[in-house]
Amino acid sequence: MTFDGVKISPLGDSALTLSFGNEISRELNDKVLELDILLNSDPFPGFIESVPAYSSLSVYYDALNVKRTRSDFETAFESVAAFIKELLKTGKRKIQKNSREVVVPVDFNLNFALDLDLAAEKRGFSIDEFKKIFTSTVYRVYFLGFLPGFAYMGEVDERISLDRRPVPRKNVPAGSVAIAGKQAGIYPLESPGGWNIIGRTDLRLFDPESDIPVFFRPGDAVRFVEKI
Repeated sequence: MTFDGVKISPLGDSALTLSFGNEISRELNDKVLELDILLNSDPFPGFIESVPAYSSLSVYYDALNVKRTRSDFETAFESVAAFIKELLKTGKRKIQKNSREVVVPVDFNLNFALDLDLAAEKRGFSIDEFKKIFTSTVYRVYFLGFLPGFAYMGEVDERISLDRRPVPRKNVPAGSVAIAGKQAGIYPLESPGGWNIIGRTDLRLFDPESDIPVFFRPGDAVRFVEKI
């Protein structure tokens, strides 16, 4: 199903996905996050949660509840799709976004920046030049995934973009700052990983005991600065 350029597809029997495009784009991600805010501020009966990605939003719902409260539709999918379609038409009011500017201190010591020297060599820069390019960009948190609190950020300057490592590491330390393609990210927990590690931060990005367990939010503007 497609309306107003938005493709909507079932995701199992109790969720659907709205796709605004198929690229890493701040404009498309704005649309995703705006709809995410609208849904959470004005949910339909049976709404469970919405999960943003680069250019899509997945919406999870209780199908029985949806059918019980909106019985004029043949399926819960059709009911939720109709609700969202109407919301997109009428929800053009000013949206208060939850974006913040976050400063992330990074230690670029080669004991922590396991791939920095090789990355700089591959791209034809000195380590200092590579760090300067990396820290001169303001990155956007597009969405969270992979690990609790892992933020997919972009876009990395194409001069220092790097393919994933051919062989992933079995153990990437928590706090590792890394690059893959035009994406930047920070490993919140020790885990396997194939991104290029160029530094480490002491920020705690996931705390399961906290009322707000994850540090980053979609839409955040992130500046990396060298730790002194």
